[in-house]
Amino acid sequence: MRLHLVGAVMSALLLLTPALAQDKIPGATQQEILIKTALLTLNDANVTGNYAVLHAKLAKQFRDQITPDKLKLAFKSFADQKIDWDLIAAKAPVAASEAKIDSRGALILRGYFDTRPSRVNYELDFMVSEGEWKPIMLNVKLRKPEG
Repeated sequence: MRLHLVGAVMSALLLLTPALAQDKIPGATQQEILIKTALLTLNDANVTGNYAVLHAKLAKQFRDQITPDKLKLAFKSFADQKIDWDLIAAKAPVAASEAKIDSRGALILRGYFDTRPSRVNYELDFMVSEGEWKPIMLNVKLRKPEG
């Protein structure tokens, strides 16, 4: 009887894990990993023209709504201009606002990489999907640095 109860409690905890993860903002190191993974995967897709890996790394609810071909169309301007921002791998992201979890349960990360000649600005939203934070929104803009 006791073993059965422990198993039931463990099962309940496993079911709650995504919800608990969704309520807790990841630490700075984990945020940097999420940001760089999302942006470098997008960069690889833009450089190679193959959006299958990017698509596979998206949150399931986003994957269900968009195909790799639609991703390719959405980021066509980056690919056409042969924009490559892989140098962000060696830079730390600069937060433009504090990380937060919104009413949808999405982790909101906004900021930039202080790169030259253009700054890589990002707006990224992540949802817990399949037990981990995965992108649901990727917005990247290259702008001249201020000042």
